[in-house]
Amino acid sequence: MTWLLIPVACYLIGSFPSGYLVARSQGIDIREHGSKNIGATNVLRVMGKKWGYLVFFLDSFKGFIAVKIGEWIASGIGGSTTVGAVIAAIACILGHNFTIWLGFKGGKGMATSFGVVIALFSPFVVIAAVLVWLIVFFVGRFVSLASILAAVALPIAVIFLGGKTGNDFWILITFSILAAAMAILRHRSNISRLLNGTESRFGKK
Repeated sequence: MTWLLIPVACYLIGSFPSGYLVARSQGIDIREHGSKNIGATNVLRVMGKKWGYLVFFLDSFKGFIAVKIGEWIASGIGGSTTVGAVIAAIACILGHNFTIWLGFKGGKGMATSFGVVIALFSPFVVIAAVLVWLIVFFVGRFVSLASILAAVALPIAVIFLGGKTGNDFWILITFSILAAAMAILRHRSNISRLLNGTESRFGKK
């Protein structure tokens, strides 16, 4: 039963709708503006950098603290901290993407996944994923494409830069593949627009 605390608690942490609540504090229902997504990118586009960066921090912090809680609970019951962390990470991302407080409609999970990656992987893996995101973004100015390719780069970075062996390696590589798959699935509409040439570049209406 104690293991169930991890997915339940971390799903609820992920479900905290930061973007929705920040926008509501300014009298805006973010679900009715821009892409209608509650994530940091849409908040930034609709409300400006100050609010967008705040939401990015809050969503990232959810992922980071959830992983640490998963590790703490697993350690307390004598279990694998890596397993606890991965269960927490998946639950938190799912909580953000399908928040119970908004009819199971949430964001795309990229900021929350960033917090998870910081907590779960070595600095080398984090730097590699961030570099991919930055290069793709500054070349094309597509947030969606940068996020997708950074997610795809994550398993590759884990293989070459993760620094883990044995069971921990396989647990983390499996998670990184699942995280990449979730990111791609959440960006299906963006992928269609990218292929059709109708995806919006950042900074342009």
